[in-house]
Formats: sequence, C-alpha cells, structure tokens
Amino acid sequence: MSADDMLIFPGSGSPKLTANICRYLGTTPGECEVLRFSEGNLFVRILENVRGRHVYIVQSTAFPANDNFMELLFWIDAFKRASAASVTAVVPFFSYAKGDKKDEPRVSIRARVCADAIEAAGADRIVVMDLHAPQIQGFFKIPVDDLYALPVLCDRVKQMGLDNLIVVAPDSGFAKKARKYARYLGVSMAVGDKERVAHDEHAHIVEIIGDVEGKTALIVDDFTISGGTLVEVAQQLLVRGANEVYAAVTHGVFARGAMERLADSPIRRLLITDTVETQPVTLTPQIEVVSVAPLFGEAIRRIHNRESISVLFPR
Repeated sequence: MSADDMLIFPGSGSPKLTANICRYLGTTPGECEVLRFSEGNLFVRILENVRGRHVYIVQSTAFPANDNFMELLFWIDAFKRASAASVTAVVPFFSYAKGDKKDEPRVSIRARVCADAIEAAGADRIVVMDLHAPQIQGFFKIPVDDLYALPVLCDRVKQMGLDNLIVVAPDSGFAKKARKYARYLGVSMAVGDKERVAHDEHAHIVEIIGDVEGKTALIVDDFTISGGTLVEVAQQLLVRGANEVYAAVTHGVFARGAMERLADSPIRRLLITDTVETQPVTLTPQIEVVSVAPLFGEAIRRIHNRESISVLFPR
C-alpha cells in the first residue's frame, strides 16, 4: 500500500506522541477537533477527507480514563462512517487492562467490555503497548499487536553505564517479563513478594527473593500510579544491601501525590515512556521520559506495508 493511503490522527489523550510518531514517519497529523459541551458530552469532527484511506487514531485512555475511552469509540465510529478503508486504534496505554478476570462474585470483566466496545465501534485492528494482562488479546476478534517498551528502556539503561546491575521484578506476576529485561541486559534478577489485600493502589512487600547485596538494582514494571510499590521495593532492596536503586516503567500514569512519594524515596532515577501525557502532576527531574514514538511509528509503517512486527522485539 502507498504511504499516501495512510493518515494518522491524534486523540485528546496523545497529541504529543502522535506528533512524534508522524515526525518519525515523515508525515503530519490528520486534522480533527474535539468539542466538550457543558454537561460533559464529547463531539468529534474529522476535518479532512478520509474516504478510502487507512486511518490510525492514537489515543491513550487515562486522565480522564472514561472520557478518553469514549472519545476513542467516537473517533472509530466517525472514521468508519466517513468511509475510511480501515481504522486501527493505537492505544498506547489501555487503562482497563487490570480488569481482566472475574476473581470475586458480582464484578465486571472490564477489559472484556472495553474490547467488545472497540470492536462494536468498528475498529479493524488495535495496537497497544505492554498490556498488563497479555491474555486480553484473546478478548478481541480483531488483530491485536502488543508492543514492548523493553528494547527502548533497556537501551537507555545501557547508556547509563550502571555497574553490577540486577533486575528486580516488584512481584511474581511480573517475573516472566522481568526475566526478559535481565536477559536483554545480560544480568541476573530478583523478585519482590508482594501482598495486596484490598482493591486500592497500595500493596505490601513482604520479601525480596534473590541476592541483591552490593548491587545496583533496577526495578522494572509495566505501570505505576501512586509509586507506592516502587518505593516500598526500593526501601526493601536497600535494607537487603543494594547499593543504589533505579527503576524503569513503561506507563508512568502518576496520580496526585506520586511525585512527592517518589521524591522522598531512595530511587535515583525513574525511566518512563511517553505513552501517558495527561497526568495531573508535573514530572520532577527524577523522572526521565524515553520516547516510544519511533517504535510505534515503525509498527504503523510495518502494519501499513503488511510486514512483520515481531522482528522488532527480542525473543
């Protein structure tokens, strides 16, 4: 397919990331607008012809999660009704990914509801990054591309030249992915034993499994909201003899209070990507943003040209 057939549009949740993706691809973002009415309704409008074009709408669903998710559905519907040849939803941060199971009575499987809504709106494909629960891909009947921030974050870690490094998973649920980080960096790993007793954003670290004494620890995770787990793991690592603590997290969601909590922590530097750009906080110098725009741009280019995406990532 010709590059002229491709149009990339920014949603309200990802205008900066969209601009950087387009810069990588040597194009400009599509023209569109979102109106917000006084009672809270959203109105989306495409400002150029998309008939017969292959459209990519980039929209993270955070801050405000529900508004940005509804906006995504409206965009998909608008592009389909405007006769786009295909609509790919690029959702860098899929906010309801934690709602992947029915683990107690009378609760919703929220990620499944979101998947059904995206399909019903008319999306032909969805591109995400570091889904909290990879099995969510099975909730969709359309193709799902789950990109990994690992090579981008690890390459930055290598540039930092940290000595005697060890990768640390904050809990057993992230151990498998943490092992990939350790393999990419050529180092060993440890695991935090985390206990969560309520449906809030706080967990208790009860143990560190692995020898971290005298090492520089790198905590890796897919997202952080309050920073609480990162801070507690970092504190426990120092108690067990680690020299320094760094962290690398794909999605820096960051609710209010997170910056203060991290500033008072022993974490020297926290690497995040630019999948979320609508946080209600101002990032401190302790936080370093590493752009995944080239990765999304290359994925979009390969999807458009019907080429493999898996070759972009280590196995």
